[in-house]
Amino acid sequence: MAWEFRKLGPGENVAVEAQRDPFAAPRWAPPVWHMPEGLVLLVNLVRIIVRTVVFLVRNIVPVSAAAALGWLGYRFGWAVPVVVLALVAVGLVAWAVLDRPSFVRWVGRPVLARWRLVTIYRPRWQPVLVTAGLTKVHKRREYLPSLVRVRCGPTSDRVLVKMLKGQAPDAWENVAPNLAHGFGAVLVRVREDRPGRIWLEFVRRDALAVPIPALPVPDASAVDLSALEIGRQEDGSPWRLRLLGTHVLIAGATGSGKGSVIWSTIRALLPLILAGLVEVWAVDPKRMELSFGRPLFERYGRYSGDPKGGMVDLLEAAAEDMNARAEQFAGVTRSFTASPEHPFRVVLVDELAFLTAYCPERDLRKRAESALAVLTSQGRSVGYCVIGAQQDARKEVNNLRNLFPDRIALRLDEDEQVDMVLGDGARDRGALADQISSIPQIGAGVGFIRLETTPDPVRVRAAYVSDDDIRDMVALGFTDVEAA
Repeated sequence: MAWEFRKLGPGENVAVEAQRDPFAAPRWAPPVWHMPEGLVLLVNLVRIIVRTVVFLVRNIVPVSAAAALGWLGYRFGWAVPVVVLALVAVGLVAWAVLDRPSFVRWVGRPVLARWRLVTIYRPRWQPVLVTAGLTKVHKRREYLPSLVRVRCGPTSDRVLVKMLKGQAPDAWENVAPNLAHGFGAVLVRVREDRPGRIWLEFVRRDALAVPIPALPVPDASAVDLSALEIGRQEDGSPWRLRLLGTHVLIAGATGSGKGSVIWSTIRALLPLILAGLVEVWAVDPKRMELSFGRPLFERYGRYSGDPKGGMVDLLEAAAEDMNARAEQFAGVTRSFTASPEHPFRVVLVDELAFLTAYCPERDLRKRAESALAVLTSQGRSVGYCVIGAQQDARKEVNNLRNLFPDRIALRLDEDEQVDMVLGDGARDRGALADQISSIPQIGAGVGFIRLETTPDPVRVRAAYVSDDDIRDMVALGFTDVEAA
């Protein structure tokens, strides 16, 4: 069969079968270019050398250890490497028994990360990303995002990815469920590292599925108003809530565990409350949640559950005292330090929406909203912190929510409410507050917190403070009276 090259256009050389019949349809075939065998061998040799060097660099520690054991076996006999391995094993076991946290940090988790990299992420990387649509094809060449590093925690894996040029983190957030199913994770969150690089957080199991019992009452010297331990984060570390220099908004549906956050915070503050350095001014429209601690609040602060104006009077008194304190501090100090003369005041409002939207008397609503606006806009610098809890996340219910720098979203009824509470894009970054279980044993007190300093939400769970724990706290506040 004869073939010839015909030029159809500039740079378009194609092979066609030579035909004598001018009316016969042409039979097309791609041109065949024959590369010299020596050049083929050279290219393959260079590829083998490059891949070998890359493998040695990536696996420098195990390769060096294997080479050292091999040299010892060759030089002194194979009994020597066996003895060395036995001594290393005994040392690792002793390390794990004597200091398990450091062993897990320096040995356990790096080894697990390496194992999961080799067995899970690297083998599945290309097929999962191709299926999810995260690869690009240009001029018949496939471009694949680079898998840089894997780090393992107690409940999740963090995978560092170098994205393709022109790719944005939004592309990965949109296919997070695909990635979770592809790599066998419960869910995936996308965290920005720096331009062109992101962290993929693969959650292997839910570390917050079991309720956390009430934390011990800390010593007064260990209480830090900028880091109160009230629960646990998803990675197992303590959840520390900041009150000094900020305000906190807690939003969640009925039964979501707002009381766990509130009472865990009061429990963490209890030593400073008893010392006279912290006062809690409690506003309790429901007269159910905070009424358990009413004797404690009335003795070391103030309490009001009066819907006919007493709660609004308390808020206005707090605003007046805050303004008086600001006048006293003006030109004297720029930072606040709690003292018996000027205690740190926590204005705690259990059902914030009642005062801002649901109160039947319009005059009381306007007065309450005005007092709350003054406290949240000016109180941070003079030792005032407003903690507000509400069920409805809509703007028309509470138009002051932007004055709360730190916000906590517990279980919410609708997915759009997540961004209402935590800000735009919070749900795309992994704050799935609408998917928290409604079973109290599983989901009560579980939520996401978004701090003023970082846009990424963190999954947390507050410790559960039972009625008996609250009674013990109240009794602790009156032990000095009984002793007298």
